[in-house]
Amino acid sequence: MKNNYILHEKARSFNRLFSLFLFLTFSSLCNNTLALPKYKIDLQHLVSGKVTDSHGTPLPGVQIQIEGTQQGTITSINGTFSITSHPYAELIISSLGFIPQQVSINNRDHITIILEEDITQLNEITINAGYYSVKEREQTGNIIQINKDAIEEQDLPNPLAAIQGRAAGVEIIQTSGIPGAAFDIKIRGQNSIRSNGNDPLFVVDGVPFPTSTLGNAQTSSLIIPGLGVSPLNNLNSNDIETIEILKDADATAIYGSRGANGVVLITTKKGKSGKTSFIVNLSSGLGEVANPVDVLNTSEYISMRQEAYANDGVTQIPFNAYDINGTWDPTKYTNWQKELFGNTSFLTNAEAQFSGGGEYTQFLVSGNYNKQTTVFPGDFKNEKVSILSSLHHKTKNDKLNLQFSVNYTTDTNNLPATSIVREALLLSPNAPDLYNTDGSLNWENSTWNNPLRNFEGSYLAKSTNLISNAVLKYTLLNGLDFNTSFGFTQSQLNEIKTTPNTILNPAFGIGSEASSAFHNNANRTSWIIEPQLNWKTQFKNSTLEALFGMTFQDEITNTTSIFANGFTSNAFIENLAAAQNVSINENSEKEYKYQAFFARLNINHKGKYFVNLTGRRDGSSRFGSENKFANFGAVGAAWIFSREGFSKSHLNFLSFGKIRASYGSTGSDQIGDYQYFDTFAFSNSVYQNTIGLRPSRLYNPNFSWEKNIKFEAGLELGFLNDRINFSSSYYQNTSSNQLVGIPLPRTTGFSSINANLNATVENTGWEFELQTVNIQSDQFKWSTNFNITIPTNRLVSFPNLEGSTYSNQLVLGEPLNILKLYQSQGVNPDHGFFEFTDFDGNGIISRPQDNQIIKDLNPSYYGGISNTFTYGRFNLDILFNFTKQLGMDYVATTHIPGTMNNQSRDVLHRWQNAGDQTDVQKYTSGLNYNGTLAFSNYAQSDAAIIDASYLRLKTLSLTYTLTNVQNMGIGCKFFLRGQNLWTLTNYNGLDPETRSNTTIPPLRFITLGTTLTF
Repeated sequence: MKNNYILHEKARSFNRLFSLFLFLTFSSLCNNTLALPKYKIDLQHLVSGKVTDSHGTPLPGVQIQIEGTQQGTITSINGTFSITSHPYAELIISSLGFIPQQVSINNRDHITIILEEDITQLNEITINAGYYSVKEREQTGNIIQINKDAIEEQDLPNPLAAIQGRAAGVEIIQTSGIPGAAFDIKIRGQNSIRSNGNDPLFVVDGVPFPTSTLGNAQTSSLIIPGLGVSPLNNLNSNDIETIEILKDADATAIYGSRGANGVVLITTKKGKSGKTSFIVNLSSGLGEVANPVDVLNTSEYISMRQEAYANDGVTQIPFNAYDINGTWDPTKYTNWQKELFGNTSFLTNAEAQFSGGGEYTQFLVSGNYNKQTTVFPGDFKNEKVSILSSLHHKTKNDKLNLQFSVNYTTDTNNLPATSIVREALLLSPNAPDLYNTDGSLNWENSTWNNPLRNFEGSYLAKSTNLISNAVLKYTLLNGLDFNTSFGFTQSQLNEIKTTPNTILNPAFGIGSEASSAFHNNANRTSWIIEPQLNWKTQFKNSTLEALFGMTFQDEITNTTSIFANGFTSNAFIENLAAAQNVSINENSEKEYKYQAFFARLNINHKGKYFVNLTGRRDGSSRFGSENKFANFGAVGAAWIFSREGFSKSHLNFLSFGKIRASYGSTGSDQIGDYQYFDTFAFSNSVYQNTIGLRPSRLYNPNFSWEKNIKFEAGLELGFLNDRINFSSSYYQNTSSNQLVGIPLPRTTGFSSINANLNATVENTGWEFELQTVNIQSDQFKWSTNFNITIPTNRLVSFPNLEGSTYSNQLVLGEPLNILKLYQSQGVNPDHGFFEFTDFDGNGIISRPQDNQIIKDLNPSYYGGISNTFTYGRFNLDILFNFTKQLGMDYVATTHIPGTMNNQSRDVLHRWQNAGDQTDVQKYTSGLNYNGTLAFSNYAQSDAAIIDASYLRLKTLSLTYTLTNVQNMGIGCKFFLRGQNLWTLTNYNGLDPETRSNTTIPPLRFITLGTTLTF
């Protein structure tokens, strides 16, 4: 384990820095002097005053500045101020949410200033809620918006990278540093027992975007975690204007079954009226693995191996122990992590955007080229080209509006067929050279498997993605609009994995007849039509909005997977016609149909009381005739109590206050197509030259929807005239009617039947957000955003759990993401091997009787803190994200210490002599059965679980504005960005975020670029 003293010192340093940060923040908020004057003026006159709103309520935090200088102050908690100035100077009074004023001192000693509320500024942020938009402060649901500034700071092509650490209640994990790998996203926890039933709905410009991969595990699983390239990588992050995340029932119920796990709305950039602009964005970056594992050097490794044989009583080193029997050089050392995945990844990005338009027509066209190489040796890379076009037109009377957008992307991902990360970590440090003198792979007389053999095979994925959307809006009557949205998406993926005979030792004499290739070709097309009626009217002090719409969606997926082998030459390995044997693993067409009716009614009374009612009736082809339709709905309410009279007189320290709550239901049909049918599959057996059919699934007409009941309560507060904003939310989501496989006796011919189980999963949690404007002057600004989520997940009920196939992985009252483990008693000081608690007392450590210890791998809390500094032409954004969690000890994920595998330096603290107190058992070469069994049990025990919490400098972006397009006719900005620059953690593996030692971790990237605007 890492040195505890160093870790304590790091923690103390972090606490000091955090305390200093709080002190500076508090000081800056309370400090009256904002800046020093630019030049000397006469400071002989002292003027005091008070600033109130139109109701006479004192306004704290109002900025008072002397015109032409940087000298100023802010009002106190009771709205008063004092400042020394020239007796006839002009004062500029400004505050967020109020109309600025300019007041002459005119030799007065006291001034009373009344600021008028600027309603447009208070509600200027508009949130996209999917089928409608709402002002941020008037929303009854829980919706988070990420704007383009935060999105553009990310160098990663996947737009989910922009959300990580910025959104409360949204847990995002980058699964790998391999180009094209996916991000895992959970919005308020895991609702479904099935691991593949928790994805949120993604909507791009109003069109549902399928994020389930078209890839096949047989082609990509050895290099990319999951089932292949993530479809979200086909979206260009620089084309995105905003990302909204819908979390509670009020926000998601209008999406019905599709919103059970939350909704992510992605809105691309649109043209704006005004001067035509041309923007060029160029950047280049370097990436590397940030935190390699600290493994043994050659002398330490050889000592470990020799000690292992001595412990096993072996005096004659075996012939196959090439690392220590003299076959390999005992003084040779190679850093295999550096050699095999320590290269530099190069990132190149070029983008051009042309936009503009007049009062009635606006347009935007942009193109992007993105290329990223890997950290593996060789010419592996991911290249992406995307085009976005958008056109908006309205008639002069504004009765007819047309919006059309098209987003097309092509992506080529060339990778090795197999990841060699784990092999690089385990290779002996004195293993032979990779190449012979003639440049061929070195097999060292068949004494090792050259790790570069894996690069003889390749994985190539070519994908295209089209998203198009057209929206027609026509005003039928005053306050009554008719909208129709037409969407079409098409995704295509062609991938091939080749395994040539050259991955094998040439000494075996195996030719190209053993070479093989796996092809996967998939295509998915989808269309959607959504007509809507929107009505808005006003009755005295109330505004009423109503929405009614329908959804018609159809999706067809075609997949063909082919395995071929027996090639006459590897030159033709990608050509199916050159194979001696060709077998079709899958040739299918799946169709998914979905239709729904939805409605919304919103009441706004006096701008203080809000009620939002939504409902949806969904129909899905994934369920039997008895349950094709289901109803979902929600109610949300909000009260802006800061607009009440009592608040202005008794709660004048508040600039804003709102209470909101919501309750409702959503559902889920994320089970796949045709799951309720009695289906048949082609048999592998041939009888009289005829391929037979075999039953593959039992019919269940009662197969129905998962149901998710959501409740939320929230409080939003603003202080110092909104210089400090705080919000908190409590949520409770209960998911029932779980779609799972019910176990059946083997005598039926089936192991299970897909059905609804009366199991219930509950997610509860607290979310807190804080935004502060710490300093705000003409020359210097500093703002902070902080969020933290404290989630809880548990299995509330599961009938007959002990008799189900889930009994070894689930426990009532515990979270879904748990491990059932043995209880370690540490290393026995007498014989030096791990020991464990024998709960059933039978003298054998075995499952399921003895794995009684439960460890929760869900995060205890997670969040992020960002700071934005602006000084003159410089802008600095810093984002930290953090997670409190557990993970597997690196040693437990490797082989037994003492075998022919390198180890972490943690194993140096092993047991050596009787009486030693340590947490690492003595070395064994694998010949000691008791030692081998003890280590196997250790890897399944609570001793293998360690702290994997981390604090990470996720993003750092420094921008310098050289020229401004408004003043100079050309705008020029330079930026320097960093990703994953620094991580504080106790985790001893490659990366605490992925908690994996089999794939490339998220890379540390540094990017330099420029933006030119004409």
